[in-house]
Amino acid sequence: MNILFIMYDQLRFDYLSCAGHPHLETPHFDRVAKMGVRFTNAYVQSPICGASRMCYYTGRYASSHGAQWNGFPLRVGEQTLGDHLRKVGMECWLLGKTHMKADAEGMERLGLAPDSTIGARQAECGFDAWARDDGLWGYGPDGFYDEKRSPYNEYLKSKGYDGENPWADYANAGISDEQIASGWMFRNADQPANIREQDSETPWLTTQTIEFMAETKGPWCAHVSFIKPHWPYIVPAPYHNMFGAEHVPPALRDDVELENPHPVYGAYQGNKVASAFQREEVRDKVIPAYMGLIKQCDDQLGRLLDHLEETDTLKETMIVLTSDHGDYLGDHWLGEKDLFHEQSVKVPLIIFDPRESADATRGTVCDALVESIDLAATFVDAAGGKVPDHIIEGRSLMPWLRGEKPDWREFVISEYDYSATPQCTKLGLEPRDARLFMVFDGRFKLMHAEGGMRPMLFDLETDPEEFHDLAKGDTHQVEIDRLYGMLAQWGRRMSQRVTKSEDDIKAMRGASMGKGILPFLYDGSEVDEKFTEKYRGPARQSYLEDSND
Repeated sequence: MNILFIMYDQLRFDYLSCAGHPHLETPHFDRVAKMGVRFTNAYVQSPICGASRMCYYTGRYASSHGAQWNGFPLRVGEQTLGDHLRKVGMECWLLGKTHMKADAEGMERLGLAPDSTIGARQAECGFDAWARDDGLWGYGPDGFYDEKRSPYNEYLKSKGYDGENPWADYANAGISDEQIASGWMFRNADQPANIREQDSETPWLTTQTIEFMAETKGPWCAHVSFIKPHWPYIVPAPYHNMFGAEHVPPALRDDVELENPHPVYGAYQGNKVASAFQREEVRDKVIPAYMGLIKQCDDQLGRLLDHLEETDTLKETMIVLTSDHGDYLGDHWLGEKDLFHEQSVKVPLIIFDPRESADATRGTVCDALVESIDLAATFVDAAGGKVPDHIIEGRSLMPWLRGEKPDWREFVISEYDYSATPQCTKLGLEPRDARLFMVFDGRFKLMHAEGGMRPMLFDLETDPEEFHDLAKGDTHQVEIDRLYGMLAQWGRRMSQRVTKSEDDIKAMRGASMGKGILPFLYDGSEVDEKFTEKYRGPARQSYLEDSND
């Protein structure tokens, strides 16, 4: 069996028609949902691109692997999907974005050449790269934002798009009054991108994926990672005007959220992107473009599904659709992601398993509390391997796909290290204290902030919009204490003993006795007779007696 692991960047859980969006039709996402299981409570382990992706790829929490912000290297030696899947005979390929930075210092220390097989995999999160392109090819007075070569930019140049950076000048820009209408400016979000639709980013990566599937023999896991609907919020025709201001829902926010907000929340309410999305004219332009980007993603997903059906390979391909985090889009007075409201930390997750064992769950939804790290365990399990649970901290979702009711977790965790942000400076914190933790039990959600600040608490049963921070008062201390107990339980997990499994440790017990090491015995009756048999035979003559003869 093959695994098509598709990730979209910054795709909200509720911007799919199968999730109930009132205006945005996504028939191909719905098509996969009808074939498989849609998980309605899937949470990422960090609401920021780089850290979240490293959690997906390692199957480990952000504080376990340590790459907690964009540009924080994933340390050499951290095992990832590629390492685990190759052990069970499955190749692991990358097409698109990872947002991973290599641990160049660690590689140099260990003598790993970047152009060696091992070195290249270490630099690509354990994947073999078919076409890595992280998508953000900004170009300013100090050079390119991303120093790696962009295969997408090279493709655009081959198609006749001129300039040093056609990604910025064509794929993510329109034309207004004969000038470049940059996608960086929200006021241009309603302009069509100045590019042929078939040459834009999402179709390009889809074509790369179809070529990969046509040329590669299985079994393989292909991580197809689209940059969209992540900003810049601009999309080519005909998607640029499929939706308008009449399709923009009212912002999900309340004035009560501005009253004595938690210090971290207040700092984010005042940042640049939040201030922009607090303007209705911004939302009225950006959200239709965001919806157009998703509609294009859905159409391109249809191309992939059609290819699988036409080549009769759908029956041997597991399909997984998800995102690295959401997008506030002005909800809760915020833009981007970063904090732990549902719009940011909750993601879509749809899994199709073609095997007969999953027939009972086709077209169903599962409300279990799922973490993004569960996918690594799921893939190893689906590939026929034993999940190395001393390394991978997630749990396989295969029992849910088979219609079973496994003993499951009581809460989910997410972490956020904002030490590299202006908010850390604004709050006067040292980098080590700029850390947030979320624990959610399916009803109550607690956010803990280091630095001596109070927590935040929401009851999603009585307040599903998460407007009312119950930790502002003193009436919910019991729930706060209970959730802090869960956070402490999680904090005591065994996360760093990755070189020995539970079975390894059990096998070690008593092994030294089999090699003749018998400490702490009085007369040998304390252990199995086989260990002392040699001492119950005829006594040997001493060496001294032998040598005197």
